[in-house]
This record gives sequence, structure tokens and C-alpha cells, in this order.
Amino acid sequence: MIKNNLLKIRLSLGYKFAKEFAEYLEISPNQYTRYENNKMQPASEVLFKICRKLNKRIEEIIYEEE
Repeated sequence: MIKNNLLKIRLSLGYKFAKEFAEYLEISPNQYTRYENNKMQPASEVLFKICRKLNKRIEEIIYEEE
């Protein structure tokens, strides 16, 4: 199963609220919450946008849970 580290990344960057982080990433807060809770994963275009905005590699954001 594919998971992501968005919650961990958000907190490490000092964002207390998901809504503020979603706005920084230019993503709908509702959609971001689904990503952060691992209810769904971002589409490749959105993931690429997140990577560029955070200056992170894809592997730092998503991973495969065994």
C-alpha cells in the first residue's frame, strides 16, 4: 500500500494547521486532508507540484508500506 509523509513534513515545517499548509501548497484543504490521512494519494501532477514546492524528492513524500 502506498502511503505518504505529508503530516510529518507539515509538522516539521512548523505548520500547526493542515488548512494553512494546503494553502501554501495551493491545494484544496479538503483534498489535502484526504492525502494527509492517507485516504487517497495525490495524482502524479499534484505530487510533482508538491515536490517542487517543498523542494523534496518523490521518495521523501510517498513510500510503500509493507
